[in-house]
Amino acid sequence: MRIVQKYGGSSVATAERIRHVVSRIIMTRQAGHEVIVVVSAMGDTTDELIALAKQLAAEPDPRELDVLMSTGETQAAALVAIALKEQHVPAVSLMASQAGIRTTDRHRRALITAVHPERVVRELDAGKVCIITGFQGITEEGDITTIGRGGSDSSAVAVAVALKADRCEFYKDVEGILTADPRIVPQAQKLDVISHEEILELTTLGAQVLHPRAIELGQVYRMPLVVLPTFSMGSGTVIRALTDEERVMEQFNRVSGVVCERNVAKVTVVGVPDRPGVAYQIFKPLADAGINVDIIVQNVSRDGITDMSFTLATEDLPAARRLLEPVRGALGAAILDAATGFGKISIVGVGMQTHPGYAATMFGALRDAEINIQMITTSDIRITCLIDDRDVDTAVRTLHEAFIEQVAAAASA
Repeated sequence: MRIVQKYGGSSVATAERIRHVVSRIIMTRQAGHEVIVVVSAMGDTTDELIALAKQLAAEPDPRELDVLMSTGETQAAALVAIALKEQHVPAVSLMASQAGIRTTDRHRRALITAVHPERVVRELDAGKVCIITGFQGITEEGDITTIGRGGSDSSAVAVAVALKADRCEFYKDVEGILTADPRIVPQAQKLDVISHEEILELTTLGAQVLHPRAIELGQVYRMPLVVLPTFSMGSGTVIRALTDEERVMEQFNRVSGVVCERNVAKVTVVGVPDRPGVAYQIFKPLADAGINVDIIVQNVSRDGITDMSFTLATEDLPAARRLLEPVRGALGAAILDAATGFGKISIVGVGMQTHPGYAATMFGALRDAEINIQMITTSDIRITCLIDDRDVDTAVRTLHEAFIEQVAAAASA
């Protein structure tokens, strides 16, 4: 088998941890597999480099900041290669440019456009372990770019796809993917298998497991992803396409996870004309500014006038106000109302689309916990409610008990 292993910053934060990572790599190699490793920068290196740059400039030049930040992964890759060679394992560290990872030219938020793995294949054919820098790439013009927070996950999957690897493994400080945040729900359960669709919803809604772009790549190319613990030998969680039989079973199975997101703001444009094109006028400036909008609700029109409400991250609210005030004026809307202090609570599961009762159970559980619902949105595999931020932890525990603990108890009875 050809396996790509990705190790995050905490996994390579110290010399001792690097030695442990090397032992995992050697174990995989001794099992007869080809190994390609993708690494993040050690510990808090990236944050430290950014802080140093900001001591010299309030807004460092994006190109030079990318060059600076890319050195963190380069250090980690070289150190892992050094440790492997000390154990008499042939190894080579490769910067993303040497590994053929091409990106767009948008510094700090570049997108991977292609991977040309010829050099990596030559090194593998020579019997070496390849250690590749994550989080970075190179433009067609030869400039170094970084691909945003969590970008090493995307690097690993892109490399796995390009090399036609059998799977891509992610080593983290958790036993696998859990049904809820264990800091809120200590009895959260590890999932053995989850679909790409479910984990993509969970990460988009706040679960910090893998970067959503990495999951999207895995889904498109049907690449099995595995989340494993770095410092134990647990079985982890496999993320893969479900079989038809499994999808039928999921219709009667479970909610896969309960997830929350904090620091949510709600914006309402009050008194807008109910006519074609109004929603476009409101949301186009936000999209152009890279501001993500989630729950959208348009009230019932009365006398040709309606209200438009939506949610976004609290940190994006000041920019959204500036962008929408001219729009409000142009539309003749009465006011632009905005409030903070909200959170989102969601349940996710493949079987929800064909099995009734999930929404009623969710709303009933929140009612019993005296939690008021502000807004609701749904998809085929999730239900999300906007609630007061102070109620988020209680809501997570309440829904986890209703959908996961009670189901597990009934199954074992």
